[in-house]
Amino acid sequence: MPAPGVCLNIIEARQKHDGYGSFAQPDKFFNQDYKQLTEYCKIRGLRFIDETFPPDKNSIGEGILKPSDLARVEWLRPAKIAPKPSLVVDGISRFDFGQGQIGNCWLLASIGALTFQKQILKQVVPLEQLFDKDYCGIFHFRFWRFGRWVDVVIDDKLPTINGQLIFVRSKDVNEFWPALLEKAYAKVCGSYTDMNAGTPAEALMDFTGGVHISIQLLDPPSDLWELMLRAGKFRSLMCCGTKQGEMSANTVLPNGLVAGHAYTITGVIELMCQGKLENLVRLWNPWGKKEWNGDWSDKSPLWNTVSPEDRERCLSVDDDGEFWMTMGDFCKNYLDLDICCLSSEVLDRNSSTWKTSMYEGRWVAGTTAGGCLNNPESFWTNPQYRVKIYNEDKESVSEKNVLVSLMQKPDKRNRRMVKNLHIGFSIFELTEQNQAMKGKFPASFFSTNAPVAQSKTFINARDVMAFLTLKSGEYLIVPSTFKSNETASFILTIVSKEESHGYENSGHYNGRTEKVKEAKNEKEDENRKSLFRQYSDVNEEVDAEKLQRLLNDNILKGDLKNGGFTIDACRSMVALMDTSITGKLNTEEFVRLWKKVNIFKDIFFQTDVSKTGTLSLSELRNAIVASGMQVSDDMLNLMALRYGASSGHMTLESFIVLILRLDCMYKIFKKLSNGNGMTLRESEWLYISMYT
Repeated sequence: MPAPGVCLNIIEARQKHDGYGSFAQPDKFFNQDYKQLTEYCKIRGLRFIDETFPPDKNSIGEGILKPSDLARVEWLRPAKIAPKPSLVVDGISRFDFGQGQIGNCWLLASIGALTFQKQILKQVVPLEQLFDKDYCGIFHFRFWRFGRWVDVVIDDKLPTINGQLIFVRSKDVNEFWPALLEKAYAKVCGSYTDMNAGTPAEALMDFTGGVHISIQLLDPPSDLWELMLRAGKFRSLMCCGTKQGEMSANTVLPNGLVAGHAYTITGVIELMCQGKLENLVRLWNPWGKKEWNGDWSDKSPLWNTVSPEDRERCLSVDDDGEFWMTMGDFCKNYLDLDICCLSSEVLDRNSSTWKTSMYEGRWVAGTTAGGCLNNPESFWTNPQYRVKIYNEDKESVSEKNVLVSLMQKPDKRNRRMVKNLHIGFSIFELTEQNQAMKGKFPASFFSTNAPVAQSKTFINARDVMAFLTLKSGEYLIVPSTFKSNETASFILTIVSKEESHGYENSGHYNGRTEKVKEAKNEKEDENRKSLFRQYSDVNEEVDAEKLQRLLNDNILKGDLKNGGFTIDACRSMVALMDTSITGKLNTEEFVRLWKKVNIFKDIFFQTDVSKTGTLSLSELRNAIVASGMQVSDDMLNLMALRYGASSGHMTLESFIVLILRLDCMYKIFKKLSNGNGMTLRESEWLYISMYT
């Protein structure tokens, strides 16, 4: 049986801290170790078959092939398809391959861009893999997936019909890097069908894990050409997409472009034409055919107006899907541009090295999913991040100096089943007075402070970003979904020109605040002892069963509409308060418990502002703070899952057990730790966890 998710999350966080998930130490996708599997196959003389992505119809998926064609599919290894199979034949180029029977032009356009950056390509496609004497039918590729690099193992069985590849295919029958790379990416997505339709930004990020800039060409920035020139100079991948046509299918327009289609930007250049500079963009259609037929196309007479040297250097009259057009025509005919750079030089005309910070978080319905600023009552419950921005010129900044990116992480294995939420973020400047505040900023802060920057719109994309100008100071960044109560995980990335320091704001206290205390009252203590004796045994002790009756009779006063305190809850309370480890509470232990229960009962009803007799999960946060404790958003989410009802509310009984347990866990840590960490032997860990 696998470890519980909370344990796995801790393991993952520790591994990431130790460098796992980096490119140097990628995670093993599906826990498959390429070297071990290869050695196993070599020793036993086997050809590898990947059971996690088997050569069958499930790996193809439903919808892209007709049932009759799906029944004819045969999975063949390269040696059964070509006479002399090889990973690479005569180098790697965008002209090596063409799109197959699946709408993944977004992926192939990104692969086309990848072919221009050989160092990045070698990271994604380890080129030392050969069809030699040690060949055993196993290959591996590397992708960046939501903050972590993963090493993906596949077998080399490829889907064919009549001996021909169904999906991406090389123009040289012996070359297989495109087909194997596509298969590895299909495995990551869930199936070949799961790659049907998408945007290049997704694959560009998965190939680099780098800095991503998204530009809407209907309203391009004034320095777009300079930005594209820098992107061409540094290690950047660039792709773009045409506007969707009237038909859902890819329609070839009269100008030769394909509607609703992804293209690779393969070059940007300034040419002298009739005494003036002309800014030209070169693009490539991943179909490997169908080209623009307007100005500066392959057969345009405008090529006769440039020098013979420029014409020889730039013009290639082939039906290979590649063509030139002016910057004006590019912005007029294309909808968006995605630039992804392995490093941050592309952001700055001075080629500075920028600093990157990354934070992972989660929106959870009812606790930390407050929605956008249109929801003033709940917006403050969203995750909050405090960031200090430093600039050399502290008074003013003339250039953009901060890039903020918000990416949502999928909660499903298959890409086609992922429903992206509409996401965005708001940035608030903190005054000196606000900077003194500790912990989560309340609703009142957001009602009196307007954001100084925001993502332009809330869109249902995998990620949204904004390139901003922020002066030196401290800021609060609040990522959110558009609607409240939508659950999803996310990654917030901040790339700044100077060093920035930030942290997730809800957990700033890192422990407890001032503890709630009850005034000592001897008469009250005597009343409690008297009550206790009515339920205790001859030894003046109560076990869990007697405690259950006592609490239900006197705390709930017979109102058991929610079932009352369960026997399991009472066993837990006994264990938490039992200093003698007898499974029972004596008089003193009961009095301490009774005091706490009454304090927490009062807090419960004080914070139940909706007067429903239960706490909404947003009220729960206030109740925990009123109890004298502070928890992070992650901890609050776990508490809601563990102790909340399916309705999204928490009963009095559950709240009391929760706060007692939280209080006890703090005490255990304080007693057994050095303040920062705790080491326990196996027997000690089991001793504590199995009783408390």
